[in-house]
Amino acid sequence: MLTAVPISWFLTLSAVLFALGVAGFVFRRNIITVFMSIELMLNAVNLSFVTFSYHQKQVNGHLYAFFVMVVAAAEAAVGLAIILTIFKNRSTLNIDDVDSMKN
Repeated sequence: MLTAVPISWFLTLSAVLFALGVAGFVFRRNIITVFMSIELMLNAVNLSFVTFSYHQKQVNGHLYAFFVMVVAAAEAAVGLAIILTIFKNRSTLNIDDVDSMKN
């Protein structure tokens, strides 16, 4: 007999993913790692949206998750372009070495 996975498992996974994203954002000094940590946090929030939406039998959470994915895709395109420009001009991806007010 098949049983449903409890909602707490999905929310725990979402919290763990979000915490890993926050840790990567706070403690890492590489722009690419910080960028991936932000994406991980967005995916953790999407998991929460879809979990609550499925649990309440509504479509709102799925729509919000889709909207977040669209924004994340646009952010990825613009963010990677900025990162490539910074690397081309400064020859480093270390956040401490990049000062946007100096040439």
